[in-house]
Amino acid sequence: MTGSTGDLIIVTGMTGAGRSTAAHALEDLGWFVIDNLPPQMLEPAVKLIDHEEQGEARLAVVVDVRSRGFFAELRGALDSLAETHLRPRILFLEATDDVLVRRQEAARRPHPLQDGARLLDGIRREREMIRNLRGDADVLIDTSELNVHELAAKVETAFAETESPAVRATVVSFGFKYGIPVDADMVLDMRFLPNPHWVPDLRPQTGLDAEVSAYVLGQPSAVEFLERLGALLETTYAGFLRERKQYLNLAVGCTGGKHRSVAMAETVAARMREVGVETFVVHRDLGRE
Repeated sequence: MTGSTGDLIIVTGMTGAGRSTAAHALEDLGWFVIDNLPPQMLEPAVKLIDHEEQGEARLAVVVDVRSRGFFAELRGALDSLAETHLRPRILFLEATDDVLVRRQEAARRPHPLQDGARLLDGIRREREMIRNLRGDADVLIDTSELNVHELAAKVETAFAETESPAVRATVVSFGFKYGIPVDADMVLDMRFLPNPHWVPDLRPQTGLDAEVSAYVLGQPSAVEFLERLGALLETTYAGFLRERKQYLNLAVGCTGGKHRSVAMAETVAARMREVGVETFVVHRDLGRE
């Protein structure tokens, strides 16, 4: 494998979290995808694809608990690859327990670690088995609220080829009362700003409305926050590129995810685009109240 200029993505995560959808999205982007490859075969697979593609391998490998004992050896395989010039990127797909239970029941298939016990027991065993791998993920996507098209779009945002390395980002507004997005790389808390909820004329509106946006962004503390955030994000972009982590998931929260977080998420995303960061905006909890 010495001398190769190829790239490798490890697609993994929870059973039922969308690994197949992610694999299909990578295929559409031109990646050569291998499903359920034993970890010991990672290095031979990269060598083979390198040879076939004349040094331009773009290989994505789906590795999961179906491999049982093989899966436990994934860490060693990744460490071995790290000793070469090739640094695999890990795409980890996550979802909440209740969502995973519904998806597995709809698929009418037992969980690979269920072993005659409850479905939820199998899911919890899987979480424990891959906990450390989750912590090493370069891209972590929570698919609990995503359909297959939205997941494919996120994968494309994270791994589509560009002429030069660049950070791509998703900015997600959310309400703390509904929980922090589990796939967030950075969380910004907007609850330090005055809440438009307590302004009668603004309460029924959202952060997408001009009046609410002007109220939120017109606060002196919001102006100062945005000025300081710009410098922080510049440092983050540089660090991500240095570590070959090209996907940033930035979560912006307020109490209910309706006013402050929405207005600020839109503004932050606009400023990120102004400095050349390809940015996608999601308002996770807008409309839940």
